[in-house]
Amino acid sequence: MSTGRLIAVGDIHGCAVEFAELLDKLQLRRGDRLVLLGDLVNRGPDSRLVLDLARSARARCLLGNHELRLLRSRRRPDPAPLRAEDRATIALLRPADWDFLAAMPLTHFDADLNTVFVHGGFLPGQPWEHQPAEVVTRIQVVDAQGRARKRTESPGAPLWVDFWSGPPFVVYGHTPRPAVHKLKWSLGLDTACVYGGYLSAYILPERRLVQVKAKRRYWSNS
Repeated sequence: MSTGRLIAVGDIHGCAVEFAELLDKLQLRRGDRLVLLGDLVNRGPDSRLVLDLARSARARCLLGNHELRLLRSRRRPDPAPLRAEDRATIALLRPADWDFLAAMPLTHFDADLNTVFVHGGFLPGQPWEHQPAEVVTRIQVVDAQGRARKRTESPGAPLWVDFWSGPPFVVYGHTPRPAVHKLKWSLGLDTACVYGGYLSAYILPERRLVQVKAKRRYWSNS
């Protein structure tokens, strides 16, 4: 059993200044474990520095949908699925960065805390351990056919967390909100830093939240 803290951090999206400030606030010490919940890259001003900071902090970095899309682009000749934000990041990535992305696991489970960490979430009613990357990195809602969808793909569909009754407890990112979204069996930690919100860390076992305000709004979906 680890005696240190387990610290989860929501979507960073290239916000290196805010990530560095958060690390300074956290004051990592021996025995601490840092888990980044995916989408370290894209949209924000410095994806490459975020990866450098993550490596320096010895963080366990989970695969997000943005990392997954970048990795898939390297395996297919057709660049059509790439977005402008992807191409901007690809131009900056070094061979070591690609290796780092390729090594990202889908989940991190802590048996002592009975808590699983993931980027997007899980389809309720199915074993979480066996759900594929396409589900766990992208799910936000569950459509009328019981399929994992993003909110933009199925407007008005209920959130997956509304059906998640645990155990385990799930700490996730991917779905940006103005504030942390806490339910009985889940905690949504994406507080929209790249949109001008906050970069949030959740510290276990003390269940304490540490946040840094974004310096500005770096990205808009409009």
